[in-house]
Amino acid sequence: MRNPFTLVERDGATLRVTLNRPDKLNALSLQMASELARIAADVRNDATIRAVLLTGTGRAFCTGADLSDPAIAGPSGYPGGELIAKTLLTTVNPMMQQWYRLPVPVVVAVNGVAAGAGVSLALVGDIVTAAESASFTLQFIPRLGIVPDLGATFGLPQRISVARMKGLALLGNTLPARKALEWGLIWDCVEDLALHNHSLALARQLARGPTSAIAAFKSMLADGQSASLEAQLEREAQIQKVLADTQDFHEGLTAFRQKRDPSFHGK
Repeated sequence: MRNPFTLVERDGATLRVTLNRPDKLNALSLQMASELARIAADVRNDATIRAVLLTGTGRAFCTGADLSDPAIAGPSGYPGGELIAKTLLTTVNPMMQQWYRLPVPVVVAVNGVAAGAGVSLALVGDIVTAAESASFTLQFIPRLGIVPDLGATFGLPQRISVARMKGLALLGNTLPARKALEWGLIWDCVEDLALHNHSLALARQLARGPTSAIAAFKSMLADGQSASLEAQLEREAQIQKVLADTQDFHEGLTAFRQKRDPSFHGK
């Protein structure tokens, strides 16, 4: 099926996904959200995909929800509460859950402005890199009178302090990429022209990793935020029980003893 608003390319075991609405600064339409959901499902069903790189074309990564999209705004052009809630619950939120729950590592390369829902989308990355010209802005409250959504209130407190999150959300100030790096919001900030190659190299590195362990680690982090220490310790033990019987663990241990790099195959 053709994806008009996303570009999908294979690079060995890595899948490159590019938001492709540069004329709309990659604003998230309902069609784009549906495409992203299909892509996530394809990744989950394709064992040959071992890492994903998500980025955007043009001057922006994603400038938030496309409020001019008739499917979002409705016939009047002014989406009401019931329509917004239905859009979130039936289409956009399930897509975000799929991306957060992908069993493979996700690298997000923020190539420009990430605003509103664009910030939320960037947070699906296990590793988030940004171009020096990139920036992050949460304008839900000061500009629109609504709260951050698409999981922003879940992803942001995992990366930065609540004090900093409140400042971003309440004031709507723009956070430059370099400062986002200082705050711990992102993993790295590089020169604009180096972003693609740098991020692709990270995705390729992760694609060579022990994917079963990576999937378990991601699941533990997603579910462990509200778990007690005792429950998380128990879960760690049960997961180690499974992973210690895999070929990847045997290979890793052998390589460690032989003082060489391991060769993982996700088994």
